[in-house]
Amino acid sequence: MPQDHVRPLARPTTFVAIVTLLTMLGILVAAAPGAISAADPLGGAQPGPTALDASVTFHGRGYGHGVGMSQHGARGRAIAGQTAEDILSHYYAGTTLGAIALDTPIRVRVLSGFKASTAKPLVIHGRRADWRIDGVAGVFPKGARLEVRPTVAPDQVLWKIRVIGADGAVLRDARTGTFRLRGATSSTIFEVDSKASKYDTYRGALRVGLPSTAPTATVTNELKLERYLRGVVPAEMPSTWPLEALEAQSIAARSYAARRLRPGVSYFDVPDDTSSQVYLGIVGEKATTTAAIDATGGVVLLSGSSIANAMFHSTGGGATEHNENVYVSATGRKVAGAVSYLRGSLDRRDDGTAFDDGSPHATWATFTYTREQLSAWFARDPRTNVGSLSALDLGDRGVSGRLISVTLIGSLRSRKVSGGVFRSVFNASRPSGDPSMRSTLFDTQPLP
Repeated sequence: MPQDHVRPLARPTTFVAIVTLLTMLGILVAAAPGAISAADPLGGAQPGPTALDASVTFHGRGYGHGVGMSQHGARGRAIAGQTAEDILSHYYAGTTLGAIALDTPIRVRVLSGFKASTAKPLVIHGRRADWRIDGVAGVFPKGARLEVRPTVAPDQVLWKIRVIGADGAVLRDARTGTFRLRGATSSTIFEVDSKASKYDTYRGALRVGLPSTAPTATVTNELKLERYLRGVVPAEMPSTWPLEALEAQSIAARSYAARRLRPGVSYFDVPDDTSSQVYLGIVGEKATTTAAIDATGGVVLLSGSSIANAMFHSTGGGATEHNENVYVSATGRKVAGAVSYLRGSLDRRDDGTAFDDGSPHATWATFTYTREQLSAWFARDPRTNVGSLSALDLGDRGVSGRLISVTLIGSLRSRKVSGGVFRSVFNASRPSGDPSMRSTLFDTQPLP
């Protein structure tokens, strides 16, 4: 879709209107400790510390940071008949639809810090068709194996490559530095055998980074953004979900990646893991998600003339959150500026039920623990060590009810940390088989 035909998306709903609706539906309970009341729609009230009983259970809603699109919410909205544009207009209010070139390139780091050795070389196979190494004459046959080994000298690391045919013949044996592998035809794919995952096969080219300072190699997949998305969308959203939800995810994922392109800077644009978007390469591709990507080819979200930072998460828990209330310091201090299209909003149907109620984490609860257990867990981290824990102040909440900060009160002192730090310390300390805190939208009693 050309940028001169962008379509404006809906304007955000104010949280005052949201609270009014919830109050009419009887969903908000003003007297609940830590709850956001109709008189205080922005969650700024401090109801004071909540004394902890001898045993404590944390009850919550949602899964993930809560900013931008709720994926389970998108599914619920698609089931309700909303289009991809309807879905995007809710979660990224005020943005417009624009386009980028279909041949836009992206560089994805798929292997980092691989410690190669003589006994354990970096291994890559060329599959389906012939392939080549940039700067090396000739081509290598499909099925040929590339091995990369270091030699550690007193003042530098030297690298050597060996190409071995499927029949065992050595086709090349030479010194090398950083290099690229490319297909001799568009059918060629590369399998990075040294990646500890079954999702190790890629289209496009591979850049093999070989530093002279350490025997650690990196591999970066260089390909077109549209092909990259084929390995992203089914990793981020089940391919069996409604088409309109998959199209909304395709546009969000394309926008998220396109915003992070940095040609000429570093050797990669995005990693392939949860620190960005999960990318599974060819093995992860599904027909339904590929169709959704093709149907929205090149479409991105714009804020003004800039590509929007289209953040998304699994489950909003009935509402999404302002970005500045989530990305705070370790003590809960707001450090991020408000982003106009990353505004928290109600994510419920007219009857008050949440669009994401099909998620297994729409509501959740931890196991019940004694106050002594919690005291010991939080004492392990200096940020949350207050001695014997006696109370929590859970009043500092954002517009969705997510905790911006938590104040722990104990026998030695009081300490204030972000909701995210509180959650991470709890999750790191609980027995590994016990349910985790899925979000910062939680309380010591069930949430509406």
